[in-house]
Amino acid sequence: ATAVPMAGAALARAAQLWSLLDEMAENEPQAYRRLLRQQRAEAERLCAPPEPHLCLRARPARGRGAQPRLGLLQGVVGGPLFINVCSWKRVPAPKAPTDPTPASAGPLEEVSGEGDLYSIIDIAYNPDVLQRGEENPEKMEHLIHLTLKFVEERCNLILSYLYTIESFKLKGSLEMMQQRLKGRQMPTPHLSQNTKKELTLDQLLHATGAEDCSNAPVLLKEESVTQSKVHLIEEITSTEMPEKLSTPVYEIITMKDANKKPLKIELRIELPKVSSVSECDLRISKDDIIIEVPEKYKLQLDLPELVDEETTTAVFNKGKRVLFITVPVATPDP
Repeated sequence: ATAVPMAGAALARAAQLWSLLDEMAENEPQAYRRLLRQQRAEAERLCAPPEPHLCLRARPARGRGAQPRLGLLQGVVGGPLFINVCSWKRVPAPKAPTDPTPASAGPLEEVSGEGDLYSIIDIAYNPDVLQRGEENPEKMEHLIHLTLKFVEERCNLILSYLYTIESFKLKGSLEMMQQRLKGRQMPTPHLSQNTKKELTLDQLLHATGAEDCSNAPVLLKEESVTQSKVHLIEEITSTEMPEKLSTPVYEIITMKDANKKPLKIELRIELPKVSSVSECDLRISKDDIIIEVPEKYKLQLDLPELVDEETTTAVFNKGKRVLFITVPVATPDP
């Protein structure tokens, strides 16, 4: 019974708006063109899709409460976690350097197929935030640190803060990444749905302009974010810069047989600040090895030979505080 009067009132306000615009075009042509440019730029911002910027390879441990341990975590908890860090004009930039950093996140997904098992999540920032990171490596490291912390809290994970920046910018397809991020948007409201308060000129322009774009959200305002059950934009707050970890002294030796065929790789790592093996986090793949001691050490080495990571052994000498790792060289396929 009230739908028709409300639609009529909305149409009347729209007619009044067009009348105001016609009057502005005639009497203040410069202001009219400036308004159109502003609205066109805003429409382009709202309709711009997220674009890949860089891809992080993180290493998830167990669920909350897991203790640091010495172990081979390759393949644990669905394999490695790939974080697609994306650039999206729709995500606002912080108003000031000390303000929280807005971010938009997609769902965490597990992918398996052809023997490959991994998890993937997409995190989007304003292009200005990522540009500042490109200009300042410390800012980029800080942003990555915040991203890992954000994913931990959102997905109830514990991640190693020893990450890898992949050579490719995106894990998976561009279409799937954009779909995952856009899937968190709220639908665009029609004029007849806005019944609680009168439409302003700015709101009407944004609402009508957004309908020209497929699946475009409403203009992100603070109140719409806090009232929504599914937050489109979340804020990451941290003034802490990641602590610099030192590289431990190490020695790597490739043991060979009489025919100079590589048999195994032995690695000796000095960890004078470590008192227990439980502080160490060790990961080995076929071609590299990573050792991390939170807040103390980190070491990432490319191995000189492909290895059999499944048969790796590690021993920690408490007296000398030295970690010994032995990795057999992989047998080539016949």
